[in-house]
Amino acid sequence: MAKKNDSGQKPVLVSGATGYLAGRLIPLLLESGRRVRAMGRFSEKMADRPWASHPNLETARADIRDFASLEKAMKGCGAVFHLVHSMSLTRNRLKKDRVAARHMARAAARVGAERIIYLGGLGDVSGKRAGAHLRSRHEAGDILRQGPVPATLLRAAMILGSGGAAFEIIQFLAERRKTIPVPGWADAPLQPISIANVLFYLKECLDHPETAGRAFDIGGPDRTTFRDLIGIFADAAGLPRPRMVRVPFLPPWLWALFIHLSTPVPAVMARPILEGLAVPAVCRERDIQKLIPQRLIGCREAMDRALDKIRKQEVETRWADAGRMNRPQWLDAPSSGRAEFQCGYRADLKGDPLSLWRAAAGLGGETGYYAGDVLWKIRGLMDLLAGGFGLGRGRRSPSALHAGDALDFWRVLESSPPSRIVLLAEMKVPGEAVLEIDIKPVRSRRLRLSLLARFAPRGAAGAAYWFALYPFHQYLFTNMIKGMARAAGLEMVSRPRKFAPKPGRTTPRRPGPKPHPSMRR
Repeated sequence: MAKKNDSGQKPVLVSGATGYLAGRLIPLLLESGRRVRAMGRFSEKMADRPWASHPNLETARADIRDFASLEKAMKGCGAVFHLVHSMSLTRNRLKKDRVAARHMARAAARVGAERIIYLGGLGDVSGKRAGAHLRSRHEAGDILRQGPVPATLLRAAMILGSGGAAFEIIQFLAERRKTIPVPGWADAPLQPISIANVLFYLKECLDHPETAGRAFDIGGPDRTTFRDLIGIFADAAGLPRPRMVRVPFLPPWLWALFIHLSTPVPAVMARPILEGLAVPAVCRERDIQKLIPQRLIGCREAMDRALDKIRKQEVETRWADAGRMNRPQWLDAPSSGRAEFQCGYRADLKGDPLSLWRAAAGLGGETGYYAGDVLWKIRGLMDLLAGGFGLGRGRRSPSALHAGDALDFWRVLESSPPSRIVLLAEMKVPGEAVLEIDIKPVRSRRLRLSLLARFAPRGAAGAAYWFALYPFHQYLFTNMIKGMARAAGLEMVSRPRKFAPKPGRTTPRRPGPKPHPSMRR
């Protein structure tokens, strides 16, 4: 933990701190004068968030499914926000969500927390059409309510806001498809709610103790359908409305695959959202408005607000922010015995280092990769067809880059302005791949820009993959360096040249014997 505050006020624990919802709730709580303890699995991601340096913020590294770390992180907290859930439909993941809820209820009781606030899903789960994800959200809420610590449950349908998975499904379908298949089972009424309204309810629950121990349905003022939401977005964006084709027999998995190929949202995340459209998701009561009144934002205004944030490049968080950030051990352990291939190019440039940093940090998304766009698009398509993200995931901001950000089919491992960027490939590859971008001053007004690809193959397929792509590295890297120099307005002092990689890491080698446990530290 870090940044302790001497105030007598107990801190509020926010789990999933770098996720889509928690990442927006934390600054609101801080602005209201509360002490906040942000909890997440990856310290590097939390440390690189805009709110990380706030004097009223503490950070705690913990996994909600690891009871010991959760209890330690929760000690001394008065209230707890449970904002973590899985979007996978595997039995193992859904079981972990139930375990996480039990851990949360038990840990809160052990440390003497006064209340838990949980955001669940809205929808009827009594029928056969209810999806596994919605049932899991309801089960988690029931577990919390049955626990010894009073729990407030807010049940929401689709949340509309820039950067949200549901919003981006609607956005990219409207922008990219003239004709959209819609299954007959997906016409159930729903009552979407703006992200601004959700955050207000969550924040205000802390100041309304009468909400403790109760469950509330939350929704916006409009009742609509998924197909109507696509039309509303098209109107807001000034686009022609896509043609909706009703398909009677379109199973959820196949529709999710269509979404995967048409939007940045992968099928594994799209399917739970789409299955939720099969059951009515409308508020059965509006008691929350009597206790916490606010102006509810309609669907069209929510779309307008989201589009305005996108245009102004002010999207605070995105659904992709919640991805894992596991730095491969072999990156920092040359003696690990893991086979590794490397290929690097560098050149000396003359000009402003900040301009070069802005060009490097603007890599990907709509900017592209400064060279070989066709090759990158082909690689992205191959990844998409293999079940990966492809290039469609884009990036949260066209200019800002933070550790943990998703960037096309990369994850940002390190962003250290104005000198270093490390990207971990999340594309489908037979191994682990990393791209390192380094900017170093070599003398007055002279800089050295280096691009280094590092790859740890998995078996013979990994080695074959590396050698198949190796001929393209010279073309891509030399022209990427030239493209970055042009974008930054810098003068090329020397042409890009291949440089020797780090010693001893150019060819695969057989791992040495593992040390005896007594020799390990």
